Amino acid sequence: MISARGRVFLALLLGIALLVVIVAFLQRRFGPHRSGLDNPIPIPAPPTPGIANPSPEPSQTPALEPPPVSTSPVPDVYPAPPEPSPANATPNPVTPPPAFVGTLKLIVPVAGVQPNQLLDTFSDSRSEGRVHDAIDIPAAQGTPVVATADGQIIKLFQSERGGTTIYQLSGNQKLIFYYAHLQRYADGLTESRFARQGEVIGYVGDTGNAGPGNYHLHFSIAVVSDPKRYWEGTNINPYPLLRNP
Repeated sequence: MISARGRVFLALLLGIALLVVIVAFLQRRFGPHRSGLDNPIPIPAPPTPGIANPSPEPSQTPALEPPPVSTSPVPDVYPAPPEPSPANATPNPVTPPPAFVGTLKLIVPVAGVQPNQLLDTFSDSRSEGRVHDAIDIPAAQGTPVVATADGQIIKLFQSERGGTTIYQLSGNQKLIFYYAHLQRYADGLTESRFARQGEVIGYVGDTGNAGPGNYHLHFSIAVVSDPKRYWEGTNINPYPLLRNP
């Protein structure tokens, strides 16, 4: 028969065993919750005092190269000349320097007209106190007008006085040949075209202030220092240059 002390000891063991069972049960049923992430989220360390935050790494995307620059020459663009007026009158004409006479090898710019048929109208007076500063070469309507020398066509211009006109720059870029009162331009003639001596560039007409039926070519030559300001040249008399090619 178990003594009173034995019964107390047995009851204590049973109580401890029961407590262990209860704790194990509670841990299995109400244990700590685990998230579906196996790895914990790292917490960034606070910045060290006195050390600036490093700048973000620059983008590794390669920079786009600029498109290649064309090296092709760009043709010069010549502005339209101003209409003549007392405020921008042509400078005083001068006699052709001796170096021009017999050295330019010009041809009469109207087909079929001979040098001995020309008239010197360079100093003739015109309206508003103007001087002609050119020569007129009469011819039938539609007679071909030809380039007096080799040179670039720098401007095709519709003028109030000159009508349908052409400005041609000489090969040495020192002279401007001016053709006015044209009926029309030659087919395919464009600015920047290099016209050869004798090439048809237009046709005789009566446009501008020539007067209806007064068919002729108004032809002038000017010495220029800046080809882009071709209208500001000093006029020289074409007559001796055409009479002594």
